[in-house]
Amino acid sequence: MRTVAEVEEFARLAHEGQTDKVGVPYIEHVRAVAAGLVPFGDHLVMSGLLHDVIEDTQWTAEQLRATGMPPHVVSVVEAVTNQAGMPYEEKIRRITADPKATLVKIADNAHNSHPARTDRLPPDQRIRLATKYRSARDLLWAAALERDVEAIVSIVNPSLLDELAERRTAW
Repeated sequence: MRTVAEVEEFARLAHEGQTDKVGVPYIEHVRAVAAGLVPFGDHLVMSGLLHDVIEDTQWTAEQLRATGMPPHVVSVVEAVTNQAGMPYEEKIRRITADPKATLVKIADNAHNSHPARTDRLPPDQRIRLATKYRSARDLLWAAALERDVEAIVSIVNPSLLDELAERRTAW
């Protein structure tokens, strides 16, 4: 069975040479997502570290299992992986059927929405993504316990705490 440190090293190697939309090494994104999942245990941290491996590298779920990744961790990664031709909102609805995948996607969304990242994007892209991610939060946050959402965003993107407070009356 793999340790968190081993999975982090695996993710680093899998994403080696990749950068995000603003040129930061991609591993920093998966580390931030994983950090938000620390309150939920090592297996969710592993899921956070691997959440984009199937989608953004040559690795498949079967190959991940063959390397000794815990099967339930790989299942969560599969649940958050984009499927060709599936509209984004449908993907988010599919993810919310799995409580663990929902938490991973909440952490991913929170980091993708972080002002330190979005402020570096061109204005048109920033606006488009802000709308997309806020719409996704409507579905994701409604599918999770408020305390879990708060735990994640407190770590990954505290600027979302105001939005969470605004939504409390809706829950």
